Amino acid sequence: MLTRKEIETWEEKTLSPYAMKSRYSCGRKHSEKEHLYRSIYQRDRDRVIHSAAFRRLEYKTQVFVYHEGDYYRTRLTHTLEVAQIARTISKNLRLNEDLTEAIALVHDVGHTPFGHAVEEVLDEFMEEEGGFNHNIQGLRVVDTLEERYPNFRGLNLSWETREGILKHNPRQLQEYSLPQEFNQRQQPTLEVQVMDIADEIAYNNHDLDDGIKSGMITEAELKKIQLWNVTDKNIRDKYSNLNKELRIYLIIRNLIDWQVTDLIKNTLKNIKKFKVADFKDVRSCNRRLAAFNKEIFDLRQELREFLYGNLYCHWRVLRMSDKAKRFVKSLFTVYFNNPDLLPPVFKKDLKDKSKSIKRSICDYIAGMTDRYALEEYKRLFDPYEKV
Repeated sequence: MLTRKEIETWEEKTLSPYAMKSRYSCGRKHSEKEHLYRSIYQRDRDRVIHSAAFRRLEYKTQVFVYHEGDYYRTRLTHTLEVAQIARTISKNLRLNEDLTEAIALVHDVGHTPFGHAVEEVLDEFMEEEGGFNHNIQGLRVVDTLEERYPNFRGLNLSWETREGILKHNPRQLQEYSLPQEFNQRQQPTLEVQVMDIADEIAYNNHDLDDGIKSGMITEAELKKIQLWNVTDKNIRDKYSNLNKELRIYLIIRNLIDWQVTDLIKNTLKNIKKFKVADFKDVRSCNRRLAAFNKEIFDLRQELREFLYGNLYCHWRVLRMSDKAKRFVKSLFTVYFNNPDLLPPVFKKDLKDKSKSIKRSICDYIAGMTDRYALEEYKRLFDPYEKV
């Protein structure tokens, strides 16, 4: 049997000096005996996969609401795609794949139903109580809201995985206060940085795929995008007589490969340039090391702006988002005016003096899937629906 101690020894011999090795973990919030043959990060990964919050991602919106079609990505399929891309990069850089995977699998558990539209609504309702941010909510989920163990609340994940939930996308945290245990100015591990970029690669390219499949984006519009044109030309030069569906699939695949390759090469350049010797140097560096070169960065920026204008702001997406905002506002107002309508598990929280009614309602709504939120709305507002 390969023991945890042997895994830790293998990490020391095999992983790069700047990887986050499990024996140097800052540990868990609640003291518990570590597993015989799993590292601390392997155990984190397994706890995330078996959590209720992870399973709910299957019916949470990425861009398209779940009932619009079986083809489109959900939060769960997106999460799995991020984990695959992040592990590929992590393995090539000889980082800790187990930590990278754990962070990738848990990074979206704080997301609301119906995507960022509902997050904006909850942020407005919670303005006087610190607001709402899905990264911070993700930490609440794994620290408090999941109940899986008799001796403590939450999943009791390692400090590094919990840091990854908060810091994988720092651009979204500038207006919020992080828990004191996390230094907002300090860089996260390279595993977190890699996962952050893998997240961007996944949703940019797969939203592009879903947008084309839905008909909201056309190839004629994409001809304005240099990254698309170059890749399309390469595919046409290499293959003849491809049907449209297969050609688009190959373009998307090659776009991902191109970006992953550039990220690996440029990250290694940055590590050398900034003379990074170990994971402590990664944290103290004045910038993130996992990054694209300028040419690819600019090309990706053009694609991102295109997606924002042509997909995320498409009238069909905006109509669904606006509808979601309206009925989530209605749900929140009903619960706030009559907390007795909340399920027993959340009514129990109302007795906790340290937790406000609004925060309990916010936790309840944020944890809903798209399907559950729609059904709850019908139960509360449709007189012919059974409660």
